[in-house]
Amino acid sequence: MNRTGQPLVLKPNFKWLGVLGAIGLILFVVFQILPGTAMQATEQQTQEVLTKQEAYEAALPYAEQQLGITNDVSYDEVLVTYQSRSGLYGYLVEKKLLTSYNEQFEKQYPYDVYRVRIPDSETGGSVSVDIHMNTGKPVGYIRELPSSSYTETAALPKSEAQEVMLRNRIAEGGISISEKQRLAAPILAEAGYAPNTLQLESTDESETGLTYTDPSMKIGDSVLELRFTFENGDIRSFEPQFSVPAAHTEYVEKQTSQATVMTLVGYGLFTMLLGVLAVVYSVLTKAYTSFKRGIWLSIFYFLFTMVGTVNLLPTFQAEGYSAGMMVILFGVQALFTLAMTCLVYFSLVAGNGLWRKDGYNLWPQAKEAGYGRYVLNSMFSGYLWAFALLGIQSIIFIFLEKGLGSWSTTDASQSPYNMLYPWLMPLLAWMAGIGEEAVYRLFGIRIFKKMVRSTIVASLITSVIWAMGHTLYPIYPVITRPIELTLIGLIFSFIMIRYGFITSMFSHVIFNSILMGVSLIMMMDAVNVFAGIFWIVLPAIVGYVIYRFNPAPKKKKPLFTAPHLEGNQ
Repeated sequence: MNRTGQPLVLKPNFKWLGVLGAIGLILFVVFQILPGTAMQATEQQTQEVLTKQEAYEAALPYAEQQLGITNDVSYDEVLVTYQSRSGLYGYLVEKKLLTSYNEQFEKQYPYDVYRVRIPDSETGGSVSVDIHMNTGKPVGYIRELPSSSYTETAALPKSEAQEVMLRNRIAEGGISISEKQRLAAPILAEAGYAPNTLQLESTDESETGLTYTDPSMKIGDSVLELRFTFENGDIRSFEPQFSVPAAHTEYVEKQTSQATVMTLVGYGLFTMLLGVLAVVYSVLTKAYTSFKRGIWLSIFYFLFTMVGTVNLLPTFQAEGYSAGMMVILFGVQALFTLAMTCLVYFSLVAGNGLWRKDGYNLWPQAKEAGYGRYVLNSMFSGYLWAFALLGIQSIIFIFLEKGLGSWSTTDASQSPYNMLYPWLMPLLAWMAGIGEEAVYRLFGIRIFKKMVRSTIVASLITSVIWAMGHTLYPIYPVITRPIELTLIGLIFSFIMIRYGFITSMFSHVIFNSILMGVSLIMMMDAVNVFAGIFWIVLPAIVGYVIYRFNPAPKKKKPLFTAPHLEGNQ
């Protein structure tokens, strides 16, 4: 750790760090990259995936021939999104049934699909066709009328589902079960099902939809269901898929409720407190810092975050929001991002002031002698620590999987397949590296140390707060991520205190860039493979450019030289 007023020095033991980084990288590849070994191998297709253009080309003939869409629709007029039956996937992962399901049923009943939404000029609505992401086979469809009042209940809590089902019953048009069966019969025959081999689950006239099960198609407690919904007296949707056992659904709902509380209280409330303290201490320490510090990093943070939000446009479009609602949503997100940017900015100013007030120079300025070499060494250290952290994370996952029975599922809302430009996803790595290291390390550790008088305890507190902000990820039990990230956060804290803020920021950015870069590479198309590699090496480029623009000062030549003496020859 550098003291203020002294020359900048950062000379890590690269030999020791190199060994640690090499071991970490090997562990990461073995336990998180290789198929069949990663605990959270979510959203990573191991087979060749169709492009969205190919999904459109597979959906259009089905929509024309089977669903009567007669208008010519170009690719630019359709919306193609990634949809995942995360409940089924999670159940299969939890019960160790995923491999068996893939071998027996996945080709016909996939849990991951492309949903191609095609405008229907005749009704003014649309038809969405689900396409297998690997084979291009149509596996289900949904009709949406412009005045539709039908609401899906599968993802709703029981308290809300009952009320929605009543509205859906009205939307159906009051048709009887026998009429529903008559409408469904030709669809079943076309799909190759014999009604006499199926079991009718919908027997109550007050129920909505129509569900058949095939008792011969079963895995664990999950059974094949052929689900129909109806609207205005006609078929609205047909989706054959395996059921999610009620016990599993209830468990996930309870865990999600706990995660919400942990996020709002453990993360949101304490982060808000840090924001208030950051504003106060940026003023109290103004003699030791400058309000010019952090302006550019904060601007980058805001821009990167907003670009990342706009990049998720297909996710919002898939929800069917109107143009006006989209404007409101993005406006709210812009205000939230602006508030978070202010938090980051004042954390940079106040954190810098608090450390310098106590005589420590954890965030040097570019004008300081040796800054270029300092940043270059920080970058190299950041890569080695990131490699080591990836290995440590892999070990943590193993212990959590064995000890807590941890498992994970998919999240379509965060998938690169649902981004306008998947190759922009790693911008979020930079946002996290800049923002989280500023708030929870540079400022957070120092302000909590003033309260608890212990650097270790202060690091633990800020690491727990930071970790609580990740509880809504689809990993269960939800305490999994707080445990993992508290440990990772303590290591980031050590890196900052030992090597400085710039090294911890590089470590965080590189750590996330590798994880996101690998996700892009797993998409296995040329653009995203190149992008994944680019984002992984970008921190090295940034570090080197800063080094080249901040060269070490040249040594001055002496003004006088000793005269040449013949006797000294």
